[in-house]
This record gives sequence, structure tokens and C-alpha cells, in this order.
Amino acid sequence: MSNGRVFADIADRYDRINRVLSLGQDQAWRMRAVSHLPSGRLLDLGAGTGAANEIFGRFEVVALDPAPAMLARNAAPNRVVAVGESLPFIGESFDAVFSAYVVRNLHSLEATLDEINRILRPGGRAGLVDLGRPATRVKARVHRVGTGVVLPLVGLVAGARAEYSYLHHSLDKLAAPEQLYASTPFDIVDIWRMGPLGFVYGVVLEKRR
Repeated sequence: MSNGRVFADIADRYDRINRVLSLGQDQAWRMRAVSHLPSGRLLDLGAGTGAANEIFGRFEVVALDPAPAMLARNAAPNRVVAVGESLPFIGESFDAVFSAYVVRNLHSLEATLDEINRILRPGGRAGLVDLGRPATRVKARVHRVGTGVVLPLVGLVAGARAEYSYLHHSLDKLAAPEQLYASTPFDIVDIWRMGPLGFVYGVVLEKRR
């Protein structure tokens, strides 16, 4: 998982910037994934400052993030500094895992999915939301040009040029979700796309019983 330094320096304004960039839809995108998850104990993987806390009403939440500066701003009562590739929990101790905008920052998605599989109870689910390029070649090209202009400008205004230049390049880091999650320890419950040109995706994975 990310070493926690990428956006830690702008922790005080990170969520506000995300809200603007998503045209106010970021919470709705999170909520769609959360609505597929079973009640009970939930791990918010890459919880950051706690942007998703307000939609976790029915869960017992453990917030985990590798960046102490981000987690210090999270109001969740149970907070753990750790990485996704090595989760400090016993096996089958969670009913659900949620993660938003973290997958591209992982050192190893494969290792993190193995860890999620280990800590989930049989039949437990993981709901993941992340960014990527749109599905078609034409839309992806248009989107690449757009983010190449917009994200560096946002970074310049926010005083975080390096962070948002990184975000632009990270969108090309991984395969499309339909391929990315095709061979995992989980069954795919659903995959969908959201946002302009479909550059945001959601996926729900279920641990095999």
C-alpha cells in the first residue's frame, strides 16, 4: 500500500479538493458501493481523513490508513496505522471491507486482495471504488488529455503540484477493472462505471464460502 506520503502534506484540504473535482458526486459514488455490503464489522481501508464516515451508520468501523497525518483528522473511534498488504487483524474478523480511491496507490493489489480475503468471514464482501481511464479508446484519449491539463492546474492552485501530477499519471497504472479483478480469490458480484466518461468504477467482491 502507499507509504502514506503522497497526499499527507495536503491532509487539511484533500477532501474539499476531491469534492470539487468530482462535481460533488464523490460521496454518492462511495455510497453505491457501501449499499452492497453486509452489516457488521467493516474495515475502511485507506480511510484517510474519514470522508466516508457519514455513510457508515450501520457498521462497526475500523479506519485504517498508512498516513498518520491523514488518520489524525479522522473522527472514527477505532483507527489503525497500517498498510493493506499486511493487515494487523486475525483471520475472518470482518464482515465487510470498503476502500475508495486507494487501489492505484497500492504497492501490491494482489497482496492486498489476499489480505482482504484472509480477514473477511465466508460470504463477506469488499466494495472498492477507484479511478481509471474510460472503457473505450476514444474516451480514454479525451480523458487523458483533459486530466493532463486540469489536474496540474488544480495542483498548482492547491499548492500540491507534485501530488496532482502523480494522480494524472496513476490513472494509467492499472488495467481496466473488468480485467483487474477477473482472477482473484473472490467472486465478482458487480462492476459498474460512474462519472464523466465513466472514469470512476465500483466493484463488489464476495469471499467464497
